[in-house]
Amino acid sequence: MVIITLQRAKCIGCNYCVELAPAQFQMSKKDGKSVLLHSEEKKGFFTIKSKDESIFEDNMNAKNACPVKIIDVKQV
Repeated sequence: MVIITLQRAKCIGCNYCVELAPAQFQMSKKDGKSVLLHSEEKKGFFTIKSKDESIFEDNMNAKNACPVKIIDVKQV
């Protein structure tokens, strides 16, 4: 299982996550910040849990590219 978490409030809108993992991220037209698609929000953290292991590498690349380090990716 792959768990992806986004601290959306700290997003600066650089768009790297969307370029590297477009299946999980897109930019909001309202505020220009990243949106983690199909996520659940809890205390400012947006999280998805996926059984699709193939998304791990793209999301790790997004995590590593994020200049404000607000993406966390775990494989459990």
